Amino acid sequence: MTDVNGAPADVLHTLFHSDQGGHEQVVLCQDRASGLKAVIAIHSTALGPALGGTRFYPYANEAEAVADALNLARGMSYKNAMAGLDHGGGKAVIIGDPEQIKSEELLLAYGRFVASLGGRYVTACDVGTYVADMDVVARECRWTTGRSPENGGAGDSSVLTSFGVYQGMRAAAQHLWGDPTLRDRTVGIAGVGKVGHHLVEHLLAEGAHVVVTDVRKDVVRGITERHPSVVAVADTDALIRVENLDIYAPCALGGALNDDTVPVLTAKVVCGAANNQLAHPGVEKDLADRGILYAPDYVVNAGGVIQVADELHGFDFDRCKAKASKIYDTTLAIFARAKEDGIPPAAAADRIAEQRMAEARTRR
Repeated sequence: MTDVNGAPADVLHTLFHSDQGGHEQVVLCQDRASGLKAVIAIHSTALGPALGGTRFYPYANEAEAVADALNLARGMSYKNAMAGLDHGGGKAVIIGDPEQIKSEELLLAYGRFVASLGGRYVTACDVGTYVADMDVVARECRWTTGRSPENGGAGDSSVLTSFGVYQGMRAAAQHLWGDPTLRDRTVGIAGVGKVGHHLVEHLLAEGAHVVVTDVRKDVVRGITERHPSVVAVADTDALIRVENLDIYAPCALGGALNDDTVPVLTAKVVCGAANNQLAHPGVEKDLADRGILYAPDYVVNAGGVIQVADELHGFDFDRCKAKASKIYDTTLAIFARAKEDGIPPAAAADRIAEQRMAEARTRR
């Protein structure tokens, strides 16, 4: 079944009728001269202007791109609410292979579309876009963060993203074992790219045992050469089965927690930087049933969005790090709420975020 424009009707159903919808605005953008095709989704501005990155990805079709933008924008509303930011949630996706079609002309055209929203949406980096790209977008749009320090920005946000995940791990250790220290804990990290390699440094500094894997073998080799104590395994399938694994940190693609991985996972805690780690609703209950403590991804990986939000007020690293350190307290509060309400931590985090957004709407 399709709509009047031939797009799969399930996209429109998601937008207008499902619990995953409720978005305020969705903008379809096209600039034929540059080849730009993009979707900007604004889920909520209850707490302030929507804030979220721009993903540049070769989607199989336009409907898939719209669906991804809707899901990601909704997730940003919850992430920003739990991070204590005065921002709603939004996300943009640019359709196409960035290695093939990304150009200055395309990025400038995209910047003009973001600017046309008059500040309702503030953009930043995401998969397929980088600091240099945001510098170009910013030439057409002042509502752009994630820029280089030379252009008034904060630069790479992965430093504070990893710091926030580390704080989430400490909170999980405190909740589960009564002590926030990670010394002598064994932590498995899937994906040691921009965020993951910083996380390795935090863990080693505290005396944790670290096991890593990544599809890029040269990246793994670089980690193990710098840190001989780090153990590398062949793939994620091997990592989640490591004996006596205390914490599993998915730091690559989403959907890491699914019907295949959860039953064989040896870790007692899951806390990682990847977005959308739960493959489908119900996985959080499967984790709880196995006695595995899940630190909600959008809570612990919020260090990056805290950083880019601060850019709008004149970036100060120490101020941002202080805010990111509060991820420890926020994560503990979620675990306490989950225990009190008898629900998984992911559901508890959603409830707290929804309460903050609802209270903001009533004050309008």
